[in-house]
Amino acid sequence: MAAYGLAAFTSAFLLFQIQPLMGRYLLPLFGGVPAVWTACLLFFQLVLLAGYGYAHLSVRWLKPRVQVLLHLGLLAVALATLRINPNAFSKALPGTQPILQILLLLSLSIGLPYFVLAATAPLVQSWMRRTHAGISPFRLYALSNVASLLALASYPTFFENHFSRPVQAGLWLAGLWIYTFACLGAGIFVWKTAKSRDLEQTPRPAAKPPARNRLLWLLLPACASLLLLAVTNILCQDIAAIPFLWVLPLTVYLLSFIICFAGERFYDRRIFGLGLFAVLAVFGTVLSGILLVSTAPQVAIYVAGLFVCCMVCHGEVYRLRPDPANLTGFYLRVTAGGAIGAVFVAVVAPLIFKDYFELHWGIILCGMLFLVLCAPQRKPGRALPPLNLSWAVGCLFLIGLSLLLWHAAHLHDQIRLARTRNFYGVLNVFRHDFDDPKFNLVELVHGRVAHGVQFLDPSRASRPTLYYAPSSGIGRALTALPGGHRRIGIVGLGAGTLAAYGQTGDQIVFYEINPEVELIARNHFSYLRNSAAKVTVVLGDARLALEREPRQNFDLLALDAFNSDSIPMHLLTREAFGIYQRHLTANGVLAVNISNRSLDLEPVISRLADTLGLQGVVVQQPENNELEGILPSTWLLFAHNREFAETPPLRGVARALRSMTDGSLWTDDFSSMFSVFRWRESSLPRSTTVAARSAVPQRPKAKVALAILQLRQAVERDPNSAPALNNLACLLATAADPQLRDGTEAVRLAERASALTQNKNTSVLSTLAAAYAETGRFDEAVATAEKARALAAANGEQQLLDGNKRMIEFYRRKEPFHQAQ
Repeated sequence: MAAYGLAAFTSAFLLFQIQPLMGRYLLPLFGGVPAVWTACLLFFQLVLLAGYGYAHLSVRWLKPRVQVLLHLGLLAVALATLRINPNAFSKALPGTQPILQILLLLSLSIGLPYFVLAATAPLVQSWMRRTHAGISPFRLYALSNVASLLALASYPTFFENHFSRPVQAGLWLAGLWIYTFACLGAGIFVWKTAKSRDLEQTPRPAAKPPARNRLLWLLLPACASLLLLAVTNILCQDIAAIPFLWVLPLTVYLLSFIICFAGERFYDRRIFGLGLFAVLAVFGTVLSGILLVSTAPQVAIYVAGLFVCCMVCHGEVYRLRPDPANLTGFYLRVTAGGAIGAVFVAVVAPLIFKDYFELHWGIILCGMLFLVLCAPQRKPGRALPPLNLSWAVGCLFLIGLSLLLWHAAHLHDQIRLARTRNFYGVLNVFRHDFDDPKFNLVELVHGRVAHGVQFLDPSRASRPTLYYAPSSGIGRALTALPGGHRRIGIVGLGAGTLAAYGQTGDQIVFYEINPEVELIARNHFSYLRNSAAKVTVVLGDARLALEREPRQNFDLLALDAFNSDSIPMHLLTREAFGIYQRHLTANGVLAVNISNRSLDLEPVISRLADTLGLQGVVVQQPENNELEGILPSTWLLFAHNREFAETPPLRGVARALRSMTDGSLWTDDFSSMFSVFRWRESSLPRSTTVAARSAVPQRPKAKVALAILQLRQAVERDPNSAPALNNLACLLATAADPQLRDGTEAVRLAERASALTQNKNTSVLSTLAAAYAETGRFDEAVATAEKARALAAANGEQQLLDGNKRMIEFYRRKEPFHQAQ
């Protein structure tokens, strides 16, 4: 009995420990995009299905002794051929689709061991049913799920934080040997007990379950699996492709299995039915943009909603469980359902959807399945009863939810110029027209984050926008470079905005992993073709390309490779920074964009730079001027000489880096994303410009109120953060809704920010002028705006110069400036 339990426990633990580890190995090979994990989950679901199929056929057609010999033989071959590191096979990859490459790499590295481990749960339960007829085999299933949950919870919180990838692989191999001895013990027990003739004979199967039940054994797990992958996709796109966000949804998915299969008393259809429709309502408001949430509430909503949906799916599956004689067939169908859901999200959805609509369909399917299970049924000899009121209300609710999601999915069709989806994500191109044609613009959005904006007015079309404005860190760094035949490398193309800084004789090389991005940049934007520099686009993962190329002698190399709001972590390791340094000139500058809502990367990158002897500073651009196409940004700038930070564009603007006080240096084999996860944002979210605002036209006040709340929290955490003080003061002084404005507080905050920046930050002075005007101090507002205008002129900040000229006109008319509704 103990051998059965140990085999079930260790197999499940190893199955779910290897999943995030293999994901970490594969991320750098495929650009660090969230779809890598989706492809991994597809592999795990398919091999799990294959393992359950093998167990089912073994139990049905082979005698117990033969089952033992076959399983131990496969395990011996797996141990002899195991190679956990898939990098060893990567150079032999054919030029196929990324998903097929990932499936091939996983098959070559851990395919057979995973297959053997996957077959353990149903196989060992069948052996125990034969040798211990009075004990429920479902207990072993619950035990294996507990082990799975323990493996998942311990990986991001313990193993990833304390061990490198090779050490983790070694520990996993040691666990496989423990599993081998447990299987050997269980096999010996079965072999000895098989002397009984009754045990040696294959038991006669019980009556075949109804077709309806067998269909639901597929559909319910398929729905749960679909929702698991869809939720993981959204979290990784919006936050980061890190093991913690892979593990969290998978953990609640498994937790629902554990609870539901522990007994019927833990799943109450009435309670979870009400919870399901409440969750579907919240999902609908979030997906449609009615409810705007920051990182922590977003994760909580999606994970809690996934748990309730999975409880319904798995609870109903357990209610429909068969006689134990049909156990392996039941598990086979349940696993097949999980594989169907994974195939739909990883393979089918990218082919039939142009956006991440699988979560929309998943929640509708979950509601439909629940209503089917609860539908009033006719009893023999009686007419169909009248419709139950609550069931009818549920049907109407589901119809309304479907219409809401359909409307949200097509909300921007009238302004959308293009939409495309592939392995690397979803890209949208929007055109926004205003009453004043000079503000008309085209916008590239990846996921929900703006990756490029260009004005259509010829006089403004050459202006760098968003996180690349002249007042941004990258804008100032490029301005600080000496002129004449500069070589500039940029990781991440976007709309090609940084090409606007190109001068005659310059060479600019963009590295872009997604071929669709280049097509959009050339077809819908003019930055590339109008640049005075010679512009080249290199397709493929930037790190791999730079690793293969000879030394490029870049005067500046910029890292701006976001996937939606997710930063590829393989670009931020010691090995990666060593590659970057090789391609820089002696006085070259390395610029890193860390503008993101969820990860505090400054101390990590600071430590990486220290190991290479680079001197670094931070440039935070706090301005949030959507009419001018500018969003807040944070850039880290590194160079070998200290004099670079004292050049005029950076003097008085850049600040010193925060160093990492604890933790280990990030390498390809070790990184701890969990330790830098930022649950409460310290700055405004990276978001779209006009598209984000127009997504919720009925809730402008809610969006500004949320931003004010986030900034108040940021100021509470760091009262000396000039960007947070400035952003908060700007909203309190200029918000369109008078209920949100507070001029007195805005003055106090802006004066504090101005003192911290020694009255040398144009944006802060502009905010202070707006705050003075809001309190009626118009003479001071004019004087301060004049200072800001003079400073903008001295620094070459044309957009801020124009903005302050416009503001001065308001103040001279004794009018405060407020944002448009």
